[in-house]
Amino acid sequence: MQEQLKKAEERMQRRIDHLLDEYSQIRAGRANPAVLDKIKINYYGTPTPISQVASVSVTEARTLTIQPWDASIIKDIERAILTSDLGINPQNDGKIIRIIFPPLTEDRRKELVKEISKLSEDTKVQIRNVRREAIEKLKAMKKSGDITEDDLKQAEKKTQDLTDKFVKKSDEVSASKQKEIMEI
Repeated sequence: MQEQLKKAEERMQRRIDHLLDEYSQIRAGRANPAVLDKIKINYYGTPTPISQVASVSVTEARTLTIQPWDASIIKDIERAILTSDLGINPQNDGKIIRIIFPPLTEDRRKELVKEISKLSEDTKVQIRNVRREAIEKLKAMKKSGDITEDDLKQAEKKTQDLTDKFVKKSDEVSASKQKEIMEI
């Protein structure tokens, strides 16, 4: 029974971690190296993240600088950024690529807040699915005689408490990110 609760808690925490990862990749008008995490270039036949072939740094509040360790791949990096869904144009001076993030418009901020809310809702649904699966396993354990009725009720309550804790955490993370977007 404790093992089931531990597994459920780990799975719920992974959902929150994934949500935080998704939020880090939202382009919010500020330079953030995490926006490049999903972009890969073809480096000697292997899809490779930009951060593994170049130094990525924030030089100003809205400027990212990418300096490849191998100057021959600068065009590949530029092409990968252009074909990505970032919607920004990199500036290449032959040695360094600069990405300047334009300030957010009010409409874009509202779109981002909606996207943040949707990601949070999806995470809460996934957390509730983990709860449902955990309770189903607990009921199967009761049916097979591994736990008693009282153990089942106690475990269901603990599972619900875990669910409430992680749903609240999702809401807090979402509210924090929305506040950040609206203040930029």
